[in-house]
Amino acid sequence: MSRIYLDHNASTPVRPEVLEAMLPYFGEHFGNASSAHAFGQEAKGAIEEARARVAALLNATPAEIVLTSGGTESDNLGVIGGARALPMKGRHVIVSAIEHDAVRHAADQLEREGFTVTRAAPNTRGVVEPETIAGAIRPDTALVSVMAANNETGVVQPVAEIGAVCAERGVAFHVDAVQAAGKIPIDVQAWRATLATIAGHKFYGPKGAGALYVKRGFKPTPLQHGGDHEKGRRAGTENVPGIVGLGKACELAQRELSESAARISRLRDRLEAGIMERIPNVVRHGDGAPRVPNTSHLSIVGAEGEHVILTLDMKGIAVSSGAACKAGSSHPSHVLLAMGVEREIAQSAVRFSLGRCTTDAEIDRVLEVLPGIIAKLRAASPTAAS
Repeated sequence: MSRIYLDHNASTPVRPEVLEAMLPYFGEHFGNASSAHAFGQEAKGAIEEARARVAALLNATPAEIVLTSGGTESDNLGVIGGARALPMKGRHVIVSAIEHDAVRHAADQLEREGFTVTRAAPNTRGVVEPETIAGAIRPDTALVSVMAANNETGVVQPVAEIGAVCAERGVAFHVDAVQAAGKIPIDVQAWRATLATIAGHKFYGPKGAGALYVKRGFKPTPLQHGGDHEKGRRAGTENVPGIVGLGKACELAQRELSESAARISRLRDRLEAGIMERIPNVVRHGDGAPRVPNTSHLSIVGAEGEHVILTLDMKGIAVSSGAACKAGSSHPSHVLLAMGVEREIAQSAVRFSLGRCTTDAEIDRVLEVLPGIIAKLRAASPTAAS
């Protein structure tokens, strides 16, 4: 049985071109980029080339890119390090109620340190409205964090408008762009972002490599201490192969974005239409809001989401309910609850996230097997949907 992977928001396969770029830095080009000799300078040159590619994807300058171990570290450095760097501004931060746990729990940590945290709710479509952020900003607000695209629903947030609000009020603005990279254009200048996060493994780069954009002139308080790496912003010997892979993934994403997005969007729309034609009582989350092209988050009412996922897995089809770091959790999505979705409907959510290698035949296979799975699960459910 051939397997079908529709969980690209959790992680993507490393592209062959990315792996090819990385391989020499596991072997012959093994130098430490901080060494002054030729071996070290060779590694440093590769890092700086990758940094420039990351900067190009984000519309930043290379000097504004801090290379990290991934999205979680970048979000923590942006939110915690960003807020700690602004003691004279105040000790109030705003995060949206639909953020990834890397931002949510970073905000929790700030709260333990004595910061006040406001968690801004989205509307029922899953959009965090600029007016909501504007209404939450106080004289002591130091930092706002709103994601560019939600990892569960795929809803694209109005970060340019929110960034304008923050800039007008003199508040630092962090954007978690992890689920935006490689799917929609990223422009930290248009967003008026102070800080922005990406992670390589979400767009065909390696795990363990990410970046934080830091606007020129701003310096987040470092979270780890050691050598003077990354201009004192992030200590630790650089993961040269991972950084090279991240740079290559950024280059490919920038080059292929439009063509890839159009093809994947067509497949996503066909999948959604086919499911809603064949299966009654399906709720599409984020309906009517702008979404990234690859993501479909559906509640198939009367069928427990985790049961759908496990049964599809037995058929060789990989999907999820939401964030990969919460797989197996019995709790409904905090994103859907924040949107006002009823608990029972939230429990039946399934996320399909397509990728660059997804085919029409794979969509056909999902549409072939899913109706039978849902019929059996609904028949066995004490709250079976009609």
